[in-house]
Amino acid sequence: MPNTSCSVDDNSKALVANIKAQNQKNFDMECIEQQNNPLRKVIHIDMDAFYASVEQRDNPMLRNRAVIVGGKPNGRGVVAACSYEAREYGVHSAMPSAQAFKKCPHAIFVKPRFSEYQAVSKQLNTIFKSFSPLVEPLSLDEAYIDVSNVSILGGSALRIAKEIRAQIKQQTGLVASAGVSYNKFLAKIASDHDKPDGLFCILPADGETFIAGLPIGRFYGVGRATEARMQELGIFNGADLRRWTLAELTQELGKSAHYYFNIARGIDNRPVRSSRTRKSLGTERTFSENLTSAMAMQDKLNELATQLVSDMLDKGLQGSTLSVKVRFANFDTYTRSHSQPGGIMTAEDATRQIPFLLARALAENPAQSVRLLGVSISGLKPIDPDAITQLSLKL
Repeated sequence: MPNTSCSVDDNSKALVANIKAQNQKNFDMECIEQQNNPLRKVIHIDMDAFYASVEQRDNPMLRNRAVIVGGKPNGRGVVAACSYEAREYGVHSAMPSAQAFKKCPHAIFVKPRFSEYQAVSKQLNTIFKSFSPLVEPLSLDEAYIDVSNVSILGGSALRIAKEIRAQIKQQTGLVASAGVSYNKFLAKIASDHDKPDGLFCILPADGETFIAGLPIGRFYGVGRATEARMQELGIFNGADLRRWTLAELTQELGKSAHYYFNIARGIDNRPVRSSRTRKSLGTERTFSENLTSAMAMQDKLNELATQLVSDMLDKGLQGSTLSVKVRFANFDTYTRSHSQPGGIMTAEDATRQIPFLLARALAENPAQSVRLLGVSISGLKPIDPDAITQLSLKL
């Protein structure tokens, strides 16, 4: 496929402005009027800078200050979360704390208090369930809420989202952003659009056009490695992605192709599952050119594992078993696993096992190059606040 520009055109910008100008009646009426293909009303709630906001709420001295949760300025720690004041200096979660200190030397580093974050999360879920029984938590600080069949507040999804945000502010003293749309993918994209303290709605009639101008890196489910691979293929936004056939995407991106094909068209049929229990997290990458060097494979696995641990901690989870997946050029695939005594809670916990697991997998087919590598962590459970004293990352 040919390369195309990654800029968002003026029409897309105008569309966003028009969407902001719509009132709640437009969205609710559009959903109701789809008689032959009834659409859902989905809200995605995402707390703003959750860990850092809890610390600022509980300690007045931290308010309006650059706050970094996790690690130490001169230690081997990693940033678990940071306030928006720190983000202005380029600090972000999963960044080594020493690097964060260089970017923002006046930041205040605080130790994570996972027991408190979990307590607030329980408050949030109580609020969500007072509006709808269909609540699917994604992590301690975000959740989907299906209000398709909710009659309170006139059944208006936008009015319900506004009231949920008001209740969160009143009961916890914290600020949440919300996205409203007709499926989970768009609701999550919408909640991130006007952060912090935002409320944004993507109407059914505008879904495909909105996606067309969305940079590919902002697609939920497209990580940094996948973003780089897509850009190599000339896919910079939703419009570029939509030009690819399912067969072409499958050839280049493997089993995730069907998901990308659908979301480029605003299609996401995943239901909001109130009983959803996440048992594992994983990520993998297919390479445009097969890898032949064990050292290069190890570097890629370390990169995947580091990001995976960051995602796991963002969700307030720890794991017990690390698995490495290796797919050879002839498509033979092997997975090797190791259970970590005391659990997996840091990037170092994960990466120290990778050379051993990779060597075991490569021994199965030493003559073959490798076309795909993956890492997963299973045995997930909420973080034990008594078991963690510092999130560490080997620099």
